[in-house]
Amino acid sequence: MSLPHAILTALLEKPSSGLELTRRFDKSIGYFWSATHQQIYRELGKLEADGSIRALTPQQPARGQKKRYEVLPAGRAELARWTAESQDPKPLRDPLLLRLRAAAVVGTAGIEADLRRHLDLHQRQLAEYEEIQGRDFPPGKDAPTDRLQHLVLRAGIDLETFWTGWLTHALAEFGRLPADDDSTS
Repeated sequence: MSLPHAILTALLEKPSSGLELTRRFDKSIGYFWSATHQQIYRELGKLEADGSIRALTPQQPARGQKKRYEVLPAGRAELARWTAESQDPKPLRDPLLLRLRAAAVVGTAGIEADLRRHLDLHQRQLAEYEEIQGRDFPPGKDAPTDRLQHLVLRAGIDLETFWTGWLTHALAEFGRLPADDDSTS
């Protein structure tokens, strides 16, 4: 149920068209809550139908003009309700960890190379988050909105730091394993 809430958040930050929302998801919200173009448009329709958002009336009607949406009081109230409710953390479900567990019984062929690939991906994501932090959150930028948005980015930085550290450790452990002949014992 979080996609509608992500859209309400984005629209409260800035009224937008579906295409603009898709681009914003690609650049920021999508780092922690991804959605396809189709999912965003489907949710916009549902949110409009239930009275949470409305399409803004264009100042000068033009054919083919994009609909821009804004949040209505009912949408703001729903987002506030959802924000205030308690939620349990979601259990970790990562196929890489399950594959490592399986490798213990069927052999490690291909896993080490994929660990290196994952390490590279996490290192690149960490570098991107750190670049965003330097650009968007310089020292002294500490309005409440900035501080909360920076907390979300810090979560991403901390998670990527964890994964790069863990993957480095896992690869070192692979270096200490006996040669794998891909057979089970």
